[in-house]
Amino acid sequence: MTEGTPLLTGVDFITLPTKNYDRAAEFYGNVLRLPFSKRWGNFPAGEFETGNLTIAVMQSDAFGIEFRPNSTPVALHVDDFEAAKAELASRGIEFKGDTLDSGVCYQAFFEDPDGNTLAIHHRYAPPDARPPT
Repeated sequence: MTEGTPLLTGVDFITLPTKNYDRAAEFYGNVLRLPFSKRWGNFPAGEFETGNLTIAVMQSDAFGIEFRPNSTPVALHVDDFEAAKAELASRGIEFKGDTLDSGVCYQAFFEDPDGNTLAIHHRYAPPDARPPT
């Protein structure tokens, strides 16, 4: 590696902890309907695809890690915010609080069965737009 060459070149996946891999896989695969891409061998962990980021769910205790849910949201992109919110609600998703309108995007927060915070997100403003101050 030469000086000036980046050491880190991307993000391969994010990991969300679970107490029960089968329950988490059911949620990500069947409720959110994210495509399943691979299981981590015989371990209780697997990966689901969002289009631009892989979400791995991992049963913490099987890896000697204390379970702690992620309290900051993983924002999942949707093209039609209201339609996505209604569809997810019809699948049993309970949204927390009102829709957040930042001035450039909409967000609605919810949790997976382990309490990891997720959100649906839709940016309605052009990429260079900034929220009003």
